[in-house]
Amino acid sequence: MLLYKLLQILKVFVPLSFLTIGGGQSIIADVHRQAVAVQGWMTDAQFLDLYALSRLTPGPGSLLATLVGWQAAGWAGALLASAAIFLPSSVLVYSLARVWARHRGAAWQRVVETGLAPVAAGMILAASATVLRAAEGGWLAWAVAAVSTALLLFTRVSPFLPLGMGAAAFVLFWS
Repeated sequence: MLLYKLLQILKVFVPLSFLTIGGGQSIIADVHRQAVAVQGWMTDAQFLDLYALSRLTPGPGSLLATLVGWQAAGWAGALLASAAIFLPSSVLVYSLARVWARHRGAAWQRVVETGLAPVAAGMILAASATVLRAAEGGWLAWAVAAVSTALLLFTRVSPFLPLGMGAAAFVLFWS
């Protein structure tokens, strides 16, 4: 049973490693789908707990993979998920860095960078929607997220202001 889970962890995280465009945040939607819906390793609430823990701890955003691997298969799962999420993309980046440096300033590099930016933004937006749906915060969570996003995009307010306003909104309307 443990070997089967470890193989499933490899099957989930190695392909996701190549999709970490824009960082670990970009794969959260699919990590959630795989961990909760496809593999059944955890519930939405457990996923949100691990997501929150991964955001609180220092380190890369892909730390969520380590925690999901741990939830699925203990320490062996944590180690294997970490290797599966970090090694393939590291080898790819190391290999591409040489090609990238050799063709610095080429037109195709600008095209690739311009094309990848909206892909990364879309993946991060999907991650945000996934977390909001799983959080069971209802319309209030979506409203707080929309107002916070607008404030951060169009003003120069500190991120602590929308954070505090969101907490106050939940205290006022959620009880």
